[in-house]
Amino acid sequence: MSRRRRKLALFPTGEGLPQGDDPALPGPVSGSAQPALRWPQASAWVGSTWSPAHTAHCGMTDPGRRRALNEDAFLADGRLGLFIVADGVGGRPFGGLAAGEAVSVLWEWIYRETRALGASMIGRGVTEGHEAALQIGDVVRSAMQNASRTLRTMARTEPRYAGMCTTASVVLVAGEIAVVGQVGDSRVYHARGAEVRQVTEDHTLLNLRVKQGLSIPEHARGRRSPITRALGLTDELEVDIYAVPLARGDRLLLCSDGLHEYFDRATVLRHLFRLDIRAAARAAVRHARRRGGRDNITALFVEILGPG
Repeated sequence: MSRRRRKLALFPTGEGLPQGDDPALPGPVSGSAQPALRWPQASAWVGSTWSPAHTAHCGMTDPGRRRALNEDAFLADGRLGLFIVADGVGGRPFGGLAAGEAVSVLWEWIYRETRALGASMIGRGVTEGHEAALQIGDVVRSAMQNASRTLRTMARTEPRYAGMCTTASVVLVAGEIAVVGQVGDSRVYHARGAEVRQVTEDHTLLNLRVKQGLSIPEHARGRRSPITRALGLTDELEVDIYAVPLARGDRLLLCSDGLHEYFDRATVLRHLFRLDIRAAARAAVRHARRRGGRDNITALFVEILGPG
């Protein structure tokens, strides 16, 4: 397993690009986002284990009110501690196939690698701390890169698949952390009590301009922005990896942009996180549909119940 390009971030308590479905980015839900800490500064990894925590989850997906097809896909495997939302990129052929194939490949890779990782670490007496955390992050990154290569290979062998790609937000709950992998503009949110924060960063041309300190033309605000990263888009894929320290009662939300584009008020998210997760999933989809439902809608809520 290669260790050459490890960049682990700690989340504290264009032309020629595929068109995304995300409007101008709203600000952070709760205050300004704190700077991500790069490894080895991420001291909260200490004490993390490779074994999954005990979780409850509920997910729902809906085609929305304007789309004939649902090109979102999601997976929830509580025993593995793995949760995924993928959104086939709008305007590209076979987006739904790309999302479904990516979810399948991600699950297979992570299932195999975590089993091998667990056996290896137990055999060496290493079940927590920096090394365990680094290897968990490597598993998620390599899984997403492999899924991207799989889509690229499919496109090369079958010309009609050319250009298909998908976003992916991946959460692997491991002991007292959630390892998050991000490509595209689906999102992961983390809630503890009344505090809600956006974990992931949108990979869109608009967000890139914001990061570079460039002005955003008025006509671009609230409009869809091209995606700068997606599984299947390029041969070399950069994956953002984050670590979210967890506590009993914490909740996570993985969602496609068909939902989060309607999170224009912080009160919406806080209300959803106060609900039972089953009610929250239903309420999230209902909220997006009532606001217009112009895209496919997917919401996957995860609640941390305690150690596995």
